[in-house]
Amino acid sequence: MFATLKRAPAVAPLSLALLMTSQLAQAEIPGMRGTQHFGFTVPDRQAAVDFFVDVIGCEAFFTIGPFGPFDDDWMDVNLDVHAEATIPAAHLVRCGNGTNLEIFEYTAPDQRTEQPRNSDIGGHHIAFYVDDMASAVAYLKENDVEVLGEPKTFTEGPMEGLSWVYFMAPWGMQLELVSSPYGMGYEAETGSRLWDPRF
Repeated sequence: MFATLKRAPAVAPLSLALLMTSQLAQAEIPGMRGTQHFGFTVPDRQAAVDFFVDVIGCEAFFTIGPFGPFDDDWMDVNLDVHAEATIPAAHLVRCGNGTNLEIFEYTAPDQRTEQPRNSDIGGHHIAFYVDDMASAVAYLKENDVEVLGEPKTFTEGPMEGLSWVYFMAPWGMQLELVSSPYGMGYEAETGSRLWDPRF
């Protein structure tokens, strides 16, 4: 197969590399296109939506719910939560050229209220790409958002050229700003690309 591709004059080296990569990275789930949304639970759904819209600059779309309480084990069977849990509402928002966010508020008899840290199992964060890191950090600080430390930039390795800094949502969720206006180091090694909200 590879010999046939190499002999074909219409297949350029970069095209060949992309073709080979796409075949090797074939998705296992039939028809999988990509990430459609990230879902997470917050203590106050409206306050969270307001933060993502008024401070981050996301667009709110619609609200669904309520769901429950149910008289059977629907919540346990379908969502793996306590059978008596309820979802008063969930909101769908989109932030720029990125995936959707599904913001839940739950009630449950066994609900844990502490936010996981990145070092905890289940720890997570959402990163937002910005064109100008200094301006974005200054904007967050002007809006009384807690920024953790100062922006750092990778100077070697596959993420060379990427600047990043963490910041905190008012309810304690970890978020991040990233910027790589001149690309990242790994791009010199492969024709494949990580998803980038600029393109």
